Amino acid sequence: MALSLGEVGGGSRLRRQLESGGFAAAEYVKQLSQQSDGDRDLQEHRQRIQALSEETAQSLKRNVYQNYRQFIETAREISYLESEMYQLSHILTEQKGIMEAVTQALLLQGDRDEAALGARRAAAAAADPFLPLSAKEAAAASEEGRQRTLTTLLEKVEGCGDLLPESPGKYLVYNGDLLEYDADHMAQIQRVHAFLMNDCLLVATALPNRRGAYRYDALYPLDGLAVVNVKDNPPMKDMFKLLMFPESRIFQAENAKIKKEWLEVLEETKRSRALSEKRRLEQEALPRPAPPEPPNPFEEDDGEGAEEPPAEEDAVDLSLEWIQELPEDLDVCIAQRDFEGAVDLLDKLNEHLGAKAGSAAAAELRARVDERVRQLTDVLVFELSPGRSLRGGPRATRRAVSQLIRLGQSSKACELFLRNRAGAVRTAIRQLRIEGATLLYIHKLCHVFFTSLLETAREFETDFAGSSGCYSAFVMWARASMRMFVDAFSKQVFDSKESLSTAAECVKVAKEHCKQLSEIGLDLTFIIHALLVKDIQGALQSYKDIIIEATKHRNSEEMWRRMNLMTPEALGKLREEMRGCGVGNFDQYTGDDCWVNLSYTVVAFTKQTMAFLEEALKLYFPELHMVLLESLVEIILVAVQHVDYSLRCEQDPEKKAFIRQNASFLYETVLPVVEKRFEEGVGKPAKQLQDLRNASRLMRVNPESTTSVV
Repeated sequence: MALSLGEVGGGSRLRRQLESGGFAAAEYVKQLSQQSDGDRDLQEHRQRIQALSEETAQSLKRNVYQNYRQFIETAREISYLESEMYQLSHILTEQKGIMEAVTQALLLQGDRDEAALGARRAAAAAADPFLPLSAKEAAAASEEGRQRTLTTLLEKVEGCGDLLPESPGKYLVYNGDLLEYDADHMAQIQRVHAFLMNDCLLVATALPNRRGAYRYDALYPLDGLAVVNVKDNPPMKDMFKLLMFPESRIFQAENAKIKKEWLEVLEETKRSRALSEKRRLEQEALPRPAPPEPPNPFEEDDGEGAEEPPAEEDAVDLSLEWIQELPEDLDVCIAQRDFEGAVDLLDKLNEHLGAKAGSAAAAELRARVDERVRQLTDVLVFELSPGRSLRGGPRATRRAVSQLIRLGQSSKACELFLRNRAGAVRTAIRQLRIEGATLLYIHKLCHVFFTSLLETAREFETDFAGSSGCYSAFVMWARASMRMFVDAFSKQVFDSKESLSTAAECVKVAKEHCKQLSEIGLDLTFIIHALLVKDIQGALQSYKDIIIEATKHRNSEEMWRRMNLMTPEALGKLREEMRGCGVGNFDQYTGDDCWVNLSYTVVAFTKQTMAFLEEALKLYFPELHMVLLESLVEIILVAVQHVDYSLRCEQDPEKKAFIRQNASFLYETVLPVVEKRFEEGVGKPAKQLQDLRNASRLMRVNPESTTSVV
């Protein structure tokens, strides 16, 4: 049905009115009711609002679908970008290898040219002693000059006096002023002066009151230093980042030219350092002939040849390319979070070295690799820290745990895994909203806790299948987690003073969920019993006191009259209740016209006692046996003592006969039902209840006596 122009205009006005910030629904309805002429206007206005609601719903649905499509497209683009980044990383790695190979070849060619030039200069010097210094002497003089320059500059830096004596071959390559910025907020921190040496980078801060003087701030070896160019983003420009695990620092150069010089000289110095280290390892790996032993003058020469010395053990080959690049490859794997690749490289190195890692070169290589192992361990420990995201369940920790186990740190992996899962369980419990009925909250709590515990146990069994010594730690963790669960359980069930029936249902739910752990061979039922026994005991005693007080109150108002239920429906309902309590012969105590030949006090006592017994049996476990039994005895004694006392005090023969009929119902019907139900629920008879029934016999007494003896 087409809408008129007036209806369209009215709809737009209505939409603007509903979307206004100060819209009040009550005032709007009140004003509309006053202005309308009758029911027809209200119906039309209702139709317009309903149409507007449907239109809004359709618009929201279209927006949701559109956002969903955009989300899928964005995820696809991210996947493409990830593959392109992987390809780019692979290309850069190949380019790095090619450039290093070319640089090495050029350096070797330069060394040969320099040696030839030195030989020619030596020959010329022998012919003419007045020629300039040779190439070797010039290089020595140049190195000595660079070291003097380094010493002069470092004298202006406080706190680095012990730097030069430790490394006499150290010399200065480049230095200059830089501005340091915060990596998170890009705010300027301080002005620093950087000294790049042939094997390390020294960062010093400027002293405020002394021009040209600095204070030592940090020293970074070039082996563990990575340089990253930061893209210009005005006003932040001419910046570069230094990565030193686990920290990073951002510096700004004075202009683009100085920034380019820093990047080039840092990369060149790192490359030269790696090549010199590689040459040194190759020289140390070469076998050295053993010095000849001096002849023994006291040994007789029998004409036979001297015994040949034992052959030297084969030295491990450290000149392989992958061994030389191993520290840098480990840094790349750690930076790219390729933990499996890093551990694979370490396993490959250990297999290659084997038992031949006793040489000085192998020991030095091992020291450099151990530093990367510590860095890798720190990263894996951080991955398992409770502060990380706890989403993904126990399987999200499998990657870090498996790599720690491969590194030979099963105990640390076990501790961190269990600590991570404890934090996840604690967070899941805290996020549960306490709303609605207590039983509903307990169902949610048990589902969350025991499901998490079961998943953790299965993941633990998968990750630590070969580490049997860690299972005791898991049992202790499960016990501590169960204590945390019981704290939340008791606070909601027992501290809030819930009824005994509600508490019994909640405990039953917890026991049923606890039995699920038997699927993996873990039985924590005894732990939950031990932790809940005090709260359940307090609940039983509290409810027992309530029943005793109610029984005493009814006893004080007892008139010993028959019950008149007035209607057959009420009588039928009472029969069903008594049959539910286990009293099958209740019909013999009913009379004509809805009369019951029992006192209201005795009937109410029977229903309350049997209800208490049924709820208590749901809470029962062996530690509560005596508490439940003593509570039943105390409750029954209140009724029995009242009946005996009434028999002794009553003088009216008709009332006395009625009291005897009620006493017979208690002794011959109620008490046997209580004994039978207790034995069915517990599994063994209760001697105290039998003794109570046998001792409470009807006997004739002096009508004038008012003493009650049970």
